[in-house]
Amino acid sequence: MPSFSHEFREHLRVEHGLGGASEFLREIVYGGNDGIVTTFAVVAGFAGAQAEGVLEIGGIAVILFGLANLFADGLSMALGAFLSARAQADVYHAARAREMVEIAERPERERAEVFEILRARGVAEADIAAFADLYARNPEVMADFMMQHEMGMASPEGTSPARDAVATFFAFILFGAIPLLPYFLLPPEPATFRLSVGATIGALVLLGLLRWKVTTLPLARAVAETVAVGGVCAVVAYLVGVLVAS
Repeated sequence: MPSFSHEFREHLRVEHGLGGASEFLREIVYGGNDGIVTTFAVVAGFAGAQAEGVLEIGGIAVILFGLANLFADGLSMALGAFLSARAQADVYHAARAREMVEIAERPERERAEVFEILRARGVAEADIAAFADLYARNPEVMADFMMQHEMGMASPEGTSPARDAVATFFAFILFGAIPLLPYFLLPPEPATFRLSVGATIGALVLLGLLRWKVTTLPLARAVAETVAVGGVCAVVAYLVGVLVAS
């Protein structure tokens, strides 16, 4: 991993918004959205239930099943995120090791590949030769270039599968608990379910605002996309819940 100076790291953080929540945006959005939809599916299922036995259990059932589902699925998602990140890192390092061998054993062929990549990107012939010579003298840099532009693989350096898993888990739990909140405060009546729907929309809006805060996306787009995607999932969850419970 490159060893950047403190000043350069501060530049990345302040000028480009890198660091803090932005490092875990993917995990927060992914985990938060799935937590909201997963918990709302439980709420929707009970809201659509017609069986008398289910209705007698009422709000306690919604809370118990909702919390059990929330923590079980949250842990499953976190472990999945951890294993996925580890697998991606393993694949990257194995591919990069092969690339280093090719650079050492077949330097002219790799230099020709650099030429082809840069030519395809519109770099002038004279500049291509300078780039190729520079990379030839710096095999590590050349390997990084080939991994990104030939293999299309981003370096996992600076990422942590464990931190990604923790971010996914807490995003899942925090956002996923929001649709359940009305059932902690009110009896399981139709009005309570309507409040849960409102809470679900509010949680998606909050997730969209977080996405807007740590990206350069326009506010309307960040919120609208998040609410639209999560809303479609929530509607499907509600319809499935009603069908299963009826």
